[in-house]
Amino acid sequence: MSVNIERIHPRPGGDEYPVRTSRGYELVEPPDVGLKNKVEDATFVQSLEEAADLIERRGFSIRMGSPSKRASLICPKSLRITRP
Repeated sequence: MSVNIERIHPRPGGDEYPVRTSRGYELVEPPDVGLKNKVEDATFVQSLEEAADLIERRGFSIRMGSPSKRASLICPKSLRITRP
């Protein structure tokens, strides 16, 4: 099954999509109150299906970017997940 993860309101410069690194797609658990998301605490998955599951079921944020913008962590409420 194919999954699309998009940023609802991308920054100027074009659409933003999940960034795949050599380790996979980077997701971070929701932080405890007063703590920030840290790359050291990241979870990496190999497919967008796994990423979508973590976002929908556990509230993970995902690192997204575009060719013209630096990647950043995007929270679940700012994402649209579709399954064609």
